[in-house]
Amino acid sequence: YVCSTWGNNHFKTFDGDVYQFPGLCEYNFVSDCREAYKEFSVHIQRALNSNGHPEIQYILMKIKDIMVYLKPNLVVVDGRIVKTPYYTSGVLIESNEVYTKIYAKLGLVLMWNQQDALMVELDNKFNNHTCGLCGDYNGIQIYNEFIKGGTYNSITYGNMQKISKPNSKCEDPDETQALPSCNEHRDECQRLLTSPAFADCRLRLNLEMYIQACMQDKCACNGKDDSFCLCSTISEYSRQCSHAGGRPGEWRTQSFC
Repeated sequence: YVCSTWGNNHFKTFDGDVYQFPGLCEYNFVSDCREAYKEFSVHIQRALNSNGHPEIQYILMKIKDIMVYLKPNLVVVDGRIVKTPYYTSGVLIESNEVYTKIYAKLGLVLMWNQQDALMVELDNKFNNHTCGLCGDYNGIQIYNEFIKGGTYNSITYGNMQKISKPNSKCEDPDETQALPSCNEHRDECQRLLTSPAFADCRLRLNLEMYIQACMQDKCACNGKDDSFCLCSTISEYSRQCSHAGGRPGEWRTQSFC
């Protein structure tokens, strides 16, 4: 089971809910939330890069008593910069120019593209024991009460996951903002995500979810033909497809992404 975040502030929980949350503070992405002994936690902080696109600035991860701090092309373990591949009691860290991957024996795999996209896969022994932006991992989707005008919306939910740091000054996103519907982009997004390259993916993933994310990306970019707007969700679809055992074809071209 996988929780991921990518592109224009999209999140997909372990239980399959997809939502957008544009916060730029440090947040609990996923943690073991049992009372007694928490086996792991993963915190993330996003910032806008020079093009105004959100990217993950750093990831702070605690596995049992080991602290791992990740930035693009930098891995710090318990305060020391380390060379990868690096192995320490039950934790293997690999990285290259494109990806940082962490395998933890307790049942966790983390994969970060050192930019916008982070994926955490958890053993199902953590069912019902997690909290954070990835949700509670209990197998029940809470989409309806979570987003559709019910108890609280995704921004309220995201703000609740903030890690309070006494000296940090970061603004909570406004909870009253409604997301635009973006329906005028549906055809284009559907065309991209159902291209022949993804024939092997359609039965493995919930296509509609990615179409919705793609539509929101197009809206957010106000018609700018910016590769981030389209490529980040399509890349995520491709990654998730591979992860589900599918074989995406070659969808990038000279002119696209």
